[in-house]
Amino acid sequence: MIELNDRYENPLCSRYASDEMQQLFSPDRKFRTWRKLWIALAETQKELGLPITDEQIDELKAHADDIDYEKVACYEARVKHDVMAHILAYGDQCPKAKGIIHLGATSCYVTDNTDLILMTEGLQLLRRRLVAVISCLADFADRYRALPTLGYTHFQPAQPVTVGKRAALWLQDLLMDLHDLDDVLGGIRLLGSKGTTGTQASFLSLFDGDHEKVCELDRRIAARMGFSDVFPVTGQTYPRKMDSRILNVLSGMAQSAHKFSNDIRLLQHLREMEEPFEEEQIGSSAMPYKRNPMHSERMASLSRYVLTDSLNPAMTASEQWLERTLDDSANKRISVPEAFLATDAILLLYRHVAGGLIVYPTVIERHLQEELPFMATENIMMAAVKKGGDRQVLHEKIRRYSMEAARRIKEEGKSNDLLDRIASDPDFKLSSDELSDLLDPKRYIGRAPEQVDAFLQQFVKPLLAEDPESVVSEEPRV
Repeated sequence: MIELNDRYENPLCSRYASDEMQQLFSPDRKFRTWRKLWIALAETQKELGLPITDEQIDELKAHADDIDYEKVACYEARVKHDVMAHILAYGDQCPKAKGIIHLGATSCYVTDNTDLILMTEGLQLLRRRLVAVISCLADFADRYRALPTLGYTHFQPAQPVTVGKRAALWLQDLLMDLHDLDDVLGGIRLLGSKGTTGTQASFLSLFDGDHEKVCELDRRIAARMGFSDVFPVTGQTYPRKMDSRILNVLSGMAQSAHKFSNDIRLLQHLREMEEPFEEEQIGSSAMPYKRNPMHSERMASLSRYVLTDSLNPAMTASEQWLERTLDDSANKRISVPEAFLATDAILLLYRHVAGGLIVYPTVIERHLQEELPFMATENIMMAAVKKGGDRQVLHEKIRRYSMEAARRIKEEGKSNDLLDRIASDPDFKLSSDELSDLLDPKRYIGRAPEQVDAFLQQFVKPLLAEDPESVVSEEPRV
């Protein structure tokens, strides 16, 4: 039986984001990571000579995962400080190690390092999602590499392209996103153990002025938590510009997804392509015949959220005072996890749509044939000139016939009869068969198929070969 909550719940959790991403940014995952960091700090301090025993560390490890959240809540109600509440509750569970928990550290040792760890893991998950989308679109582009379709500029009929070439444009956006993601992912460092203003003064005191041991403390903690390096200089926090860089990457993926979703919605209106539609899916409560592009619309909706949300860390980074100010905290708690949750949902939707796109070649061909006579006029004129026609006379006649055919289409709703007009004019000396041959769509797609082949071969397939496990992704939740 489903029980409804009588309090607001975040739709990103209840409807859109995957369980995996929700668990990553869950409170339990965060607080367990805090304890891992406290253990890493104690272990490293012991290795570097501080009077910490194996028994104390074993006690900390024994209670790393059994957090007494009721006791934490009681302490926080009293002390009004979340980190201290957890330190006190951990100390109650570990009486022998109580005195060495958080030794020399400030709150940001656990909060900031945890944020960096979780965002790193979040980017790694999104990377898998992104590669899965790229794989689906690559298959689609290859399958339809040579299928001519009407191109559009300003959403007005333009020179033909191919369905696969259009998909290659979507793909290229995603490859840029992947490049940006990898660049930012490779630049994330741990905060390490920097102290209240980033000078490491407390740790220098603990190690009796031994600068090398203080530096080694940073390096070993980073290694224990899976990082190769720490930020070389910080205030109390890691640079908030890191959050801005990360959410800019998420914004980039949202931009690409939004553009794709717009194109699919336009093409579905033209009935040339369609997003997947399930057998029992209802498009409209009032109009049973409708097949609305709901997944593409949801992608656009969530993408707009990520685009605007990315402004939050940008403003936070620009407004930090000196070595630290706390006006980042409440905003970070909301803006960063929600950007990851929304982007997770977007990429799941993207893969679902890209993996189930339906193409209607007959409709595509009809739209092409409606416009090709206009686009073929130069080729028709050149063929007629080769048969002895006067170029200037032919040009004027084609201009007049084109105007008449366009008027007939727009004002009378009739078919394009430009070819019939030309075929019946003896000045052109072209038969209907010759004219039909000049209207073969493949004559007008240029190097589109070859462009798709080269793009997939040089850029996409090598990428997928490096990461074959990422090509499978779960379905969106709703």
